[in-house]
This record gives sequence, structure tokens and C-alpha cells, in this order.
Amino acid sequence: MTGTARKALAEAIATFLFVLSIIGAVNSGSPLTPLAIGLALAVLIYGTGHISGAHLNPAVSVGVFLRGGLSAIDLVAYMVAQFVGGALAALVSFAVWPAAEKATEIEVGPAFLVEALFTLALVWAVLNTATSKDTDGNSFYGLAIGGTVFVGAVAVGGISGGGFNPAVALGLSISGQFAWSNLWLYILAPVVGAVVAAVLFRVLNTDDAKKIGA
Repeated sequence: MTGTARKALAEAIATFLFVLSIIGAVNSGSPLTPLAIGLALAVLIYGTGHISGAHLNPAVSVGVFLRGGLSAIDLVAYMVAQFVGGALAALVSFAVWPAAEKATEIEVGPAFLVEALFTLALVWAVLNTATSKDTDGNSFYGLAIGGTVFVGAVAVGGISGGGFNPAVALGLSISGQFAWSNLWLYILAPVVGAVVAAVLFRVLNTDDAKKIGA
């Protein structure tokens, strides 16, 4: 298998494993849940980064596309694969854990703000550690990205639930952790953050511009 199909399959598998890990970590009730989520992301990034870039997140894919590192065809394929992976993970989780009894309660304004800001931080980390020519070939990008999610989950998880990822939000809506009525927020806010991160990257790295769709 080669090309877009190979990359999309890698994204679907890794996103599936990531969302399943999140659901399991949340159901464990452990105070180490944010760390488990961050480490799961780091491991999966190292596992699939050489195939697809390991976005595992539609917002990250949007940011990489706007940065010029992903074609329009791959963008659509990645996003479909990520949403399918997240949804399947939630469905499979019911074989092990019951649906959440109560969805996370949020205030829309603060939740939207922190979801946008910490997705900005996440996409900013991805663009600067995994796509920049100045950090090409480094071995720390997975830990940097996973660490960003860990920090976000600890810092604002109590405000928004710590989604920072529309595919994760879909999975957690299916499993009951997130309310369906709030799904729009978990999609729109991360995309807003991703767009801002991509714009900032292009402004601050004019010597590292790539043609969009290349």
C-alpha cells in the first residue's frame, strides 16, 4: 500500500488507538489520566510519524495544510480517517466500559477560549517540531507534542474537558463524556486555534514557506 491510502489508514489506526486510550484513561479515574493521554499521543506519533506525519487530529491537519505541508486531497483523506478512527474507538470501548453516566459540564465561553488557545499551542508545537526545516530530523517532536497535550489537560481540563481535537471530541461524544450539544464547540474552537497557529508560523518563518498543496 502506498500514497494517500497508506497515510490515511495509518491516521485511522493511530487515532483509533489514541481515542481508545483516552476513554480507558478517563474511565480509570486515575490522577495520572492526563499523563497517560500525553504519553499515548507521543508513542503513537513515534509509531506513525514516518508514514503520515501522525496528525491524529483534524485541527492539526488543517494547520499543516495551511502551513503548506499537506495537499488538499490528503487533508480530506486524513480528516475522514481521523473521524472514523475516533468513532470506531468509542464504539469498541462499549465492549469494555459502559457509556458515561453524565457528560462533562462546561461554560461555553471559557471552554471555547481554552480549546482554541491550547489547540493553538498544540498545532504550534507540531509545526515547529515536526515540520520546520530548522528542527528537521529531531528525536524530540513526539514528546514535545504529547507534552503539550498533557499540559493542556492538566491546565484546562476542568474547564473544557480537554479535547483539543475534533476526532477525540466525536469519540467522547459517542462514549458519553462530552455532550452532543457541545460538539460544535469542540470542532470549531480547535480549528480556530489551528488557523491562528498556521498563520503565526508562516509569519515567523518566511524562509520556510511551502507551497500549499505541495
